[in-house]
Amino acid sequence: MRTTTSAPRGRVPAITTAILARSTARTTAATALVAAMLAISGCTAAPRPGATLTTTARTMSNTHASQRAGDTSGTTPPTATPPAVTPTRATSSATRSPATPDPASIEALVDAHYDGRNLRLGREGGSTAAYRQYFVTYQGDGLTISGRINIPRGPGPFPAVVLAHGYVPIADYTNGATMLRERDYLARHGYVTLHIDYRNHAQSSDDPRLEADLRTGYVKDAINAGLALRQFNSVDPERIGIIGRSMGGGVVYGALVARPDLFRAGVAYSPVSSDTVDTFTKWIRPDRSHSSAVREILARLGTPEAQPARWATTSPRTYFSRITAPILIHHGTADAECPIQWSEETVAALRAAGKQVTFDVYPGQPHTFTSQWPLSIRRTAAFLDEHLR
Repeated sequence: MRTTTSAPRGRVPAITTAILARSTARTTAATALVAAMLAISGCTAAPRPGATLTTTARTMSNTHASQRAGDTSGTTPPTATPPAVTPTRATSSATRSPATPDPASIEALVDAHYDGRNLRLGREGGSTAAYRQYFVTYQGDGLTISGRINIPRGPGPFPAVVLAHGYVPIADYTNGATMLRERDYLARHGYVTLHIDYRNHAQSSDDPRLEADLRTGYVKDAINAGLALRQFNSVDPERIGIIGRSMGGGVVYGALVARPDLFRAGVAYSPVSSDTVDTFTKWIRPDRSHSSAVREILARLGTPEAQPARWATTSPRTYFSRITAPILIHHGTADAECPIQWSEETVAALRAAGKQVTFDVYPGQPHTFTSQWPLSIRRTAAFLDEHLR
């Protein structure tokens, strides 16, 4: 059973209003201050003209089983070395605050210089009759990031997607360890898929500031991957999307906010909250292995309870007005890792900002989709076809 609801621009249904009110309760006292900060920073871009609002509640069961691939390394000269593309950053006529934004803030991501480039193919492995697969590296933010790329056989250029994976302990992670089925399905469907390992993972360079900056480096890696794909001769530079699972869903939100000109569509599977306080409270703050980073974060920002306005600047949700790309969100009602309430609140905030969002709800399904994964990937492919073909 599928139920579709559409809210006219500027109107939010009562259920959406209730969810949004619940999601912003912790920052009510700071609303005026955050609004002033956003006005100063120029991060209140108007919604894209003509954008429509579609929220789809789909009733079903859903699937995805975690799979792993072995580590592959080695490098060879790139297949093509096109001229470098100089990224253009979204700007505003509003005057920016003279203060340097905190490195964990969305404002810092907006201000960052992105220089993704030099996509190089390494050892081939895992190729099929439908596509060729390679170990890959690219540069950006002073780092080398590794990953896996699938390139459909036949004449290009092809549309492409950056794949941002979910959390795996860094010590356990190997090159291209996750999202195997998404990569295979979409490459067979005619998409170049670039699965990134993130900094500090596999053969990627290390970033000692990663945790103290609330992992905003992962968003930078995804954006730089998109820029590197723009320069790759097998890719149509105007048809690039981004897909993220779990933690990678948060990367999708951050990337769409920070560089709204880059990705033409975004998909999030079982995503984390778009409110950074939720993920910080659930995973980072209680983790003793991150105690040093947590102390530094709290020294800079204060606690979320005492400084809600400062913490609001670290959340993609606060800056949803900047998003221009349509978004598809998949979430199961039995998700014990990332509760579906997080996506309900994200959808409510996107609706309130007048953004185009499709929300697929999978009753009884856990964090890693099971029986209904084939349906979810077909819907993902149809969504990408609509916006990238």
